[in-house]
Amino acid sequence: MVLHRKLKVAVIQACTVAYRLDETLDKLEQLVRQAASQDGSKLVVFPEAFIGGYPRYSNFGAVIGSRTSEGREEFLRYHQAAIVLDRNSPALLRLESISRDTSTFLILGVIEREERGGTLYCTVVFISPKHGLVGKHRKLQPTASERIVWARGDATDVNVVETSFDVPGSEDTQVTSETFRATISAAICWENYMPLLRTHYYHQKTEIYCAPTVDSRQVWQSTMTHIALEGRCFVLSACQFARQKDYPEDHPVDVDPLKARDPEAVMIGGGSVIVGPLGDILAGPLLDGEGILTAEIDLDDCIRGKLDLDVVGHYARNDLFELVVKTTS
Repeated sequence: MVLHRKLKVAVIQACTVAYRLDETLDKLEQLVRQAASQDGSKLVVFPEAFIGGYPRYSNFGAVIGSRTSEGREEFLRYHQAAIVLDRNSPALLRLESISRDTSTFLILGVIEREERGGTLYCTVVFISPKHGLVGKHRKLQPTASERIVWARGDATDVNVVETSFDVPGSEDTQVTSETFRATISAAICWENYMPLLRTHYYHQKTEIYCAPTVDSRQVWQSTMTHIALEGRCFVLSACQFARQKDYPEDHPVDVDPLKARDPEAVMIGGGSVIVGPLGDILAGPLLDGEGILTAEIDLDDCIRGKLDLDVVGHYARNDLFELVVKTTS
């Protein structure tokens, strides 16, 4: 019998090495190893589009009724920085190797491309140290101009991921290790403003609700706290932190194309945070640069919190309201 379900988790706040896949993978490996060795983290969450990059301020030369040749070249470069998620993908094989070598479960934002097609998706991958890629979720609705370069996800990957964690045994049981299961979900950036998606995850009993993002607004913190309270779950939000110097020289850095460049000016301002099921801030928000947030979480707190609020259980009115999810596209 497992006497506790405690787990050390980490949220990474960092930016892509823009459009350079190998260097971004090197950076990811360094950060995962740091979280695992220094803090003992067994689960690590990375921001939205960490692999492939978030092209802030880019318009890819597209306006209504017209596209430019320069924009097409920019899209080609962005496409080449994305990764394929089939079993022969070198990038995926390396991610699986990093997860396996560090014994950490990875939740990671990537830009996904098809092997031979031109379509891109903003995706989260779930990588187990024991089983490799065990799930993915494509962003259901890219926001505003993101729709120029990202296609929509569909109903085939809006499920939670169940996995097991090995933890040190307690002194009372006199065993060296114990195993427990946990339920993990991911909603990408403004998907977190889709109440029906959140409810779908609550119905599937999510315990670790991951929110990879690039939204660094102060009001994002209120959203993360609300979700933790509403779902009685742990919320792990990982946001990028990037400065102008982290983007290529020809990348736009402001809505005003004539504005002078400042290498130290912030492009994405972070705000990564870990929130408990009763809305308590366990770590963060991190606002002043790249870094790693860690916390030890007790998954039994999710049940403790549902004494007075279970929005898909005793606090639901199924006689009045019904959620219908189309599980096939």
